[in-house]
Amino acid sequence: MKNIAIISWDPLAGRFYVKQVKDLFGDQVSVQVYSVRDGSVNQLPHRRYDLYMTSTDAFESGSDLRQYLPLDAEITEIELTFLWDVIRRLQKLPAGSRVLFVNLSDKMSREAVSRLNQLGVNQLQFDLYHPGCPSPDMNLYDFVITPSEQRYVPEGAKEIIDIGQRVCTSATMTEAALKLGLEDLLETPRFQHYQEIVATNTYSFDRLFNRSRRLESQFDILMEILDEGLVGVNEKCEVFACNKKMEQITQVSNRLALHRRASEVYPFIPFKQCLKSKEAIPAKVVRAGGTNLTVTVAPVLRSGVCLGAFATVQRFSDAEQKQNELRSQLSPKGYRAKYTFENVIGRSPAIRRTVEILKKMAATPLPVLLIGETGTGKELFAHAVHNASPRAQGPFVAINCAAMPENLLESELFGYADGAFTGARRGGKPGLFEFAHQGTLFLDEVEGMSPALQCKLLRVLQEHEIMPVGGNQIIRVDVRIVAATNEDLEQRVEEGSFRRDLYYRLNTLPALIPPLRQREGDLLLLIEHFRQKSGVEFTLSPELKQMLLAHQWRGNIRELRNVVEYFSYTGSQVITPADLPPTFHYLPSETAVPHNEKPVSVADSSPSSLTFPLSAPAPLEEDQWLVLQLIHQAAHQGRSAGRDTILAGARQMARPLSQQQVRRLMRELAQAGYLQIERGRGGSHLTEEGLRLLADHTSSNQL
Repeated sequence: MKNIAIISWDPLAGRFYVKQVKDLFGDQVSVQVYSVRDGSVNQLPHRRYDLYMTSTDAFESGSDLRQYLPLDAEITEIELTFLWDVIRRLQKLPAGSRVLFVNLSDKMSREAVSRLNQLGVNQLQFDLYHPGCPSPDMNLYDFVITPSEQRYVPEGAKEIIDIGQRVCTSATMTEAALKLGLEDLLETPRFQHYQEIVATNTYSFDRLFNRSRRLESQFDILMEILDEGLVGVNEKCEVFACNKKMEQITQVSNRLALHRRASEVYPFIPFKQCLKSKEAIPAKVVRAGGTNLTVTVAPVLRSGVCLGAFATVQRFSDAEQKQNELRSQLSPKGYRAKYTFENVIGRSPAIRRTVEILKKMAATPLPVLLIGETGTGKELFAHAVHNASPRAQGPFVAINCAAMPENLLESELFGYADGAFTGARRGGKPGLFEFAHQGTLFLDEVEGMSPALQCKLLRVLQEHEIMPVGGNQIIRVDVRIVAATNEDLEQRVEEGSFRRDLYYRLNTLPALIPPLRQREGDLLLLIEHFRQKSGVEFTLSPELKQMLLAHQWRGNIRELRNVVEYFSYTGSQVITPADLPPTFHYLPSETAVPHNEKPVSVADSSPSSLTFPLSAPAPLEEDQWLVLQLIHQAAHQGRSAGRDTILAGARQMARPLSQQQVRRLMRELAQAGYLQIERGRGGSHLTEEGLRLLADHTSSNQL
């Protein structure tokens, strides 16, 4: 019997998860629940379990969880969804209805509503409510929807719809079974029934998975999905396996071929030569039955003994046609890397060190993760890595993952089959993974991928296979991944918005791209480079040089290029501070600046009025003031102030912010010295400088 510990925030939810696990795993497991809310989690270290299943709301970070677990603990994160019956029920509600969604916390409410939207319940207008929120006007809402939390529904609700507690996804249960070594359970009727009734937004994958589980073995799965003929012989050269594709190609019935000598059935396949030499026979063209075929044979060896061989067979015309189609699609799109490491402008130790590291990484087939602020040139380095790699002659395909909606990004990456969705091109369309075959795929802003797409990307990295949207055939791909991010992916992992297993896959070879302010001596080189590209002659005044060298360059090289291009249109031979763009705000990188002064827009100032170094900090944005006020308010009320608190407060003030916006605002305030960000459930708090700044701001607004 296997022992499982379930860790949740709320004990009621934990007991519900226990029931689901027991229903599926039966008497093969023993399950104990621990809750953070009631303090029972403190008893967890006193006993060891085979598997620890933890809900996403139990802890703020992985480090908080790890303090209760052994170092080598097996962990499965509980992902939640709804039953298909619930989804169908909610989809019948009138479009445009205003709904109040009630749950234990703001985070749980947002996760639940997000899941409902992903599953097709997107005709309703949701507002969120949880204990501690101001009492809403219940006359505004047509319905109240709650996952069995009616005790928290405000008085005056017109109609309450209890959708029941969220259930564990089939992926969660499957992962738990695999980690416990209980794979046989996956073939039981109750597991198959569970996968049918539990809603998922990865239907195509789940459909393939369920079908695969019904096959006798993994070998049968491979035989079924291959788009080539496959024949296996034993050491006596007798046929013991052949797939349907082989039957279609040769017109020889598999029933007649099995258990006969291969030389009698497939005389064109050189099995004897392979068994004798114990070496693979590369692809060669043979003629059989009036058709040209490509044949490849490989031996099966164990401890130097040849146990048999496998042959793959494909019509030569099919292989040639597919290659021609791909080439014709690739050529007009220009999927070629344009830059090399020679295009990197700079002599600073920081940039040269980065170049040397990436040159070494380029020689490997492993994924590369480029980490750097916006505008640092991550795409240029991605081009250079490809051109310095053994795949330099192959395609280079780039896509920005944050620039497309989830559905569009999925079809772009994986392609789609004929009739996959309304508006799909007749005949389907190959995806970027196919275009990048034997080359490099650059995933910019990879943090913008949805959880569902992260799962599919992880499968590609593990299995080197893709399935087009709406398709039913597996396509093998050989692609090297170069990803880029300007966010702290490790923090995203701890927050639960980025898969941990995918992070470690992409983070195999991480490389930091230094910001411009850390590239000492490169600024003037870059200015001269961009000036030459513009074709305009001009020089910089000493005053302006000093100013540009001291600037923070938050937009890095992209910002610098825009400024230099602006200089080329001024018509001035000597560029002074007065010629700077009107949107340019001087932000000194090293000089401490008072918080009550505005940044200098040089375009509005005369040269004589400027002194260096300037002591002008960036003024706080309206949203930054809001964050400071919300954190101070929470502290005054004795509550912790994290991102969820800020998100909820902003929504109540009719100024909704995204998770990414809040993260950026808090990071900027912390860098300015106004905010101290704490990990875990302690929340964040204002520094003395931040309190002083907020007090001054409040006083000035009251005057």
